[in-house]
Amino acid sequence: MKIKEFSFELKTQDEDARLGKILTPKGCIDTPAFMPVGTQGTVKGVFTDDLSDTGSQIILGNTYHLMIRPGINIIKKFNGLHKFMNWEKPILTDSGGYQIMSLSKLNKIDKDIGAIFKSHLDGKKIILSPEKSIKVQKALNSDIIMVLDECPKLTNDKKILSNAIDTSINWASRCKVEFGNNKSKALFGITQGGLYKDLREDSIERLKELNFDGYAMGGLAVGESQSEMFKILSETVYLLPKNKPRYLMGVGTPSDILGAVKYGIDMFDCVLPTRSGRTGVAFTWDGKLNLKNSKYQNDKSPLDQNCKIRGLNQFSKSYLNHLIKSNEMMASMLISLHNIYFYQQFMLKIRGSIRSGTFSSFYKKYIDYF
Repeated sequence: MKIKEFSFELKTQDEDARLGKILTPKGCIDTPAFMPVGTQGTVKGVFTDDLSDTGSQIILGNTYHLMIRPGINIIKKFNGLHKFMNWEKPILTDSGGYQIMSLSKLNKIDKDIGAIFKSHLDGKKIILSPEKSIKVQKALNSDIIMVLDECPKLTNDKKILSNAIDTSINWASRCKVEFGNNKSKALFGITQGGLYKDLREDSIERLKELNFDGYAMGGLAVGESQSEMFKILSETVYLLPKNKPRYLMGVGTPSDILGAVKYGIDMFDCVLPTRSGRTGVAFTWDGKLNLKNSKYQNDKSPLDQNCKIRGLNQFSKSYLNHLIKSNEMMASMLISLHNIYFYQQFMLKIRGSIRSGTFSSFYKKYIDYF
């Protein structure tokens, strides 16, 4: 039966760790889920068919970058990002809120207007309002759309964080109006509040009043320690609606993911698998390996004997070490593909452990492994 509406099913829990399924017209997503990042409409160095073969069920694109290049008028000609980049499964798009922080030297915030950018490409003035962000994401034909928010840099200044919450709630309300009533897609709200429990509670309660299809924890993975992130998750994630997906944005290492799953997070995204692949770092069941190290020069073993995608299990660590030292682009492509495969296998085992009620032992085994 063809799915016509977005929905979420919570199947079971092992303490606070949750096993679920997101249903969309473009396909289903088993949770906890990891989304490879395709900021510019591509997951760097990885073919979309291979991406699908890794078990990836959803990827992430970025509103700000795609709006600037190639531009929405071009993507509209393909009826959205799916056909433009040859990816048939669900796509989540970030709203551009992260770029408000990461490109802070190139923009200023006007809470009544939105973010006013100076393009990082040609210096042109770009206004990204809450309404514009939603319009762009609709043009991208995103399956999960994020509200535009103000994501402050890491700070202990509660006034800055509180003002960011006020701005984000204002923008979220405007995004909700612009999004309208489209049940085939989802609109997610984004909580802020830094590392302060009371501010997070305020943000969550105000967002819940707007009744979004899912909720994200924003403003984390911005420089705080892992223990600080876990602490605020343990104190606040349970306040999010139980019957809707929970998304921790921009996270992270396998141990970051594992710790967040423990507190009830369902969705993750991070550039780490491909960024690490481009620097010769592989994630494996033997831990994190720096393949530039000379100790792999004579190592005939593959990164994962079981990974047959692109014949990855036929490439030795010795060969990968050679490619890296020869500055061959194939090195980053093979290691990036392997890393995404590993992440998806890691998520598969997490889901299996929740299903079997053994998540605690899996957590204890791997939380300090990476």
